[in-house]
Amino acid sequence: MASKLSGREVRLDREGRALMKLRNLLLKLAFAGPLLLVSVSVAAAAQHADSDKLFTDIYRVLTHPRCLNCHPRGDSPKQGLDAHVHMPPVERGPGGNGVAGLECAACHQSANYRASGVPGALNWRLAPLSMAWENLSPGQLCRALLDQGKNGNRDLKATVAHLTADKLVAWGWAPGVDAGGKERAPVPISKRDFIRIVHAWAQLGAPCPQ
Repeated sequence: MASKLSGREVRLDREGRALMKLRNLLLKLAFAGPLLLVSVSVAAAAQHADSDKLFTDIYRVLTHPRCLNCHPRGDSPKQGLDAHVHMPPVERGPGGNGVAGLECAACHQSANYRASGVPGALNWRLAPLSMAWENLSPGQLCRALLDQGKNGNRDLKATVAHLTADKLVAWGWAPGVDAGGKERAPVPISKRDFIRIVHAWAQLGAPCPQ
C-alpha cells in the first residue's frame, strides 16, 4: 500500500503541477503570439485597403469638374467638363462671392434656371483659396479636407455633413441643362452611394492615403 505523502511532498507536488501548467501556457503563447500578430497585421492591412478604396471614390467626386470648377487655384471659376475659364470673365472677390457689380448671385440663383441654362444652388460661390484642389493628390486633398485651418474650421462631423447634406455640394448630382437645353452630366458616383462611402470612411477614422 502506498505510503501517505508528507506535507512537504504534497506542497512540492502542487508546485510541480503549477509549474507544468505555467510551462504549457508559455508554450501556447509562444506559438500563438506570432499568429496573433499576423492576424492583427492582416486586419490592419485590410482596413487600410478599405479606407484607401473609400477615399479613392470620394476623390473621384471631389475632383470631377462639377466640384473642381469651384475649387480653382486662381481667382476665376471654371466651367464645363473641359474646365474652361468662366464666361463672362469674373473674379472671386471678397468671400468668393464675386466683385461689386458681378457678384455670383447676379446670375446664379438658388436653383438651376432651365430657360437660360444658368446653373444655381443655395449660396453659390467659390471655395476659399485654402480649399483649392486643382492638381492635388488623393492624400493631399484628404489632408486639406480635414485641416480645420483650411476647411472653415470644420471638424470631422461637420465635414461629413458638408459633403453629404450641403445644397451647393448636392448640385453636382443635379446640374440641370446647359444653354442649349442639353442635360449636364452629374458627378460619376450616385449621391446615395457617395453618402454611404463618406460615412463608412468617417467611421474608419477618416484616414488619408499617403
